[in-house]
Amino acid sequence: MKARFEADGDVIVITGGANGIGRALADAVVKAGARVVICDVDEKAMAAAEASNALIAARKLDVGNRDAVMATFAEIEKSHGRIDGLVCAAAIQPRNLIQDTPPEEWRRVIQVNLDGVVWCYQAAIRGMIERRRGSVIAFSSGLAHQGWPLASAYAATKGALIAFVKSAAKEVARHRVKVNLIAPGVIDTPQYRAANQGADHERWKNSIGVGTPDDVVGPLMFLLSDAASMTASVISRDFAYPAEDA
Repeated sequence: MKARFEADGDVIVITGGANGIGRALADAVVKAGARVVICDVDEKAMAAAEASNALIAARKLDVGNRDAVMATFAEIEKSHGRIDGLVCAAAIQPRNLIQDTPPEEWRRVIQVNLDGVVWCYQAAIRGMIERRRGSVIAFSSGLAHQGWPLASAYAATKGALIAFVKSAAKEVARHRVKVNLIAPGVIDTPQYRAANQGADHERWKNSIGVGTPDDVVGPLMFLLSDAASMTASVISRDFAYPAEDA
């Protein structure tokens, strides 16, 4: 069975969308007819995304800055008319032992990975409630359940997002707005490469496998679509196809 998605006229906002999974999703949804706004801090990658397709726009945004989020999303609503889908892919993953983690690093991970989702949700949800249509997707991780050495701050935010999304989804379900999570598994992105070099990469590759950003696009498009009737759910991708079978 082949899945086909139609998104004519939909407006999708993707934070952290200039690279990795977010960029792969942006390319896919514009092919389906949507307009995409990428919110990121990587200006070079954003410029490349905008140049690739007239349906992709970009806004420089630090999602941890609530005032900037509110202003940016208000401008998107004004210029594009609405926000139909919000995909919160912005995240950072510094590596450090817990006892060696500086307070400012801990706070910054919370600010981007957790607060950033909350602020973007707040900025988009009222319009979705008013229109009685919308889909919000946040990213969790297998590390939320199993933890990982040197990744305590990242794992903590991903665990907190599960509780946040499940609570938020129940608040807005009566308005026909969906809020879900995806745990994409180990995916080869710039962030992954920075955090998993040498032996770490070999361990992941030879155990559960390392997927590509395109592997996550289908589940994300499903959650954005009308075909996804669930809310407060987690789609978890725990294993990758072996490379030789791809």
